[in-house]
Amino acid sequence: MRRILIAEDEVRVAAFLDKGLQANGFKTAIATTGPDAIAYALDGDYELIVLDLGLPGKDGLSVLEELRGQGCYIPIVILTARDDITDKLTGFELGADDYVTKPFRFEELLARIRARLRTAPATAEQDWVLTHRIIVLNLRTRIVQVDEQVIELSAREFTLAETFMNHPGQVLSREQLLDRVWGYDYAPGSNVVDVYVGYLRKKLGSRLIETVRGMGYRMPG
Repeated sequence: MRRILIAEDEVRVAAFLDKGLQANGFKTAIATTGPDAIAYALDGDYELIVLDLGLPGKDGLSVLEELRGQGCYIPIVILTARDDITDKLTGFELGADDYVTKPFRFEELLARIRARLRTAPATAEQDWVLTHRIIVLNLRTRIVQVDEQVIELSAREFTLAETFMNHPGQVLSREQLLDRVWGYDYAPGSNVVDVYVGYLRKKLGSRLIETVRGMGYRMPG
């Protein structure tokens, strides 16, 4: 049975999530403060965290930052009443995997949780490492090597590189990359994918990501 940590201080919301997730076959635990969420996540064998931003003791963004800083890279879905684009950008830059705004439909949250669990890396040690040509990504330590040289990537750059390496030779459209890397819709005409592909090319090598005119980008197989 897959285990999910619910980090939520509102009793009614926590109980609602707990009941709904258990009814759909998950085993759950509830943390009601930021420090508790960190302790539970680091000590427990959880496969995903539903993280509220308004936790007492330490807010959700601080919890997220600390978990990622301590090498905890299980999927995290942020759940919050805040609908501020700055909070969303900060959450994704710190390593969040998805973002759901209250009020929400449980079916939507459940679908997002299942999607993140499907794409989460396996727990076997060898499955934490992706290798393609001269690039090595360690999903546990977040260390990136190109031709045996360590390269610094931001959280978003790392996720973009991971997406390409999980689909070698496959053309990925800008819309697919927005959905898989950013997890929410940008304004029509946004060039954020092109900008980040440019960042990756500078760091990983210009030949390792190809432009397919009129279609998107791909990492040659």
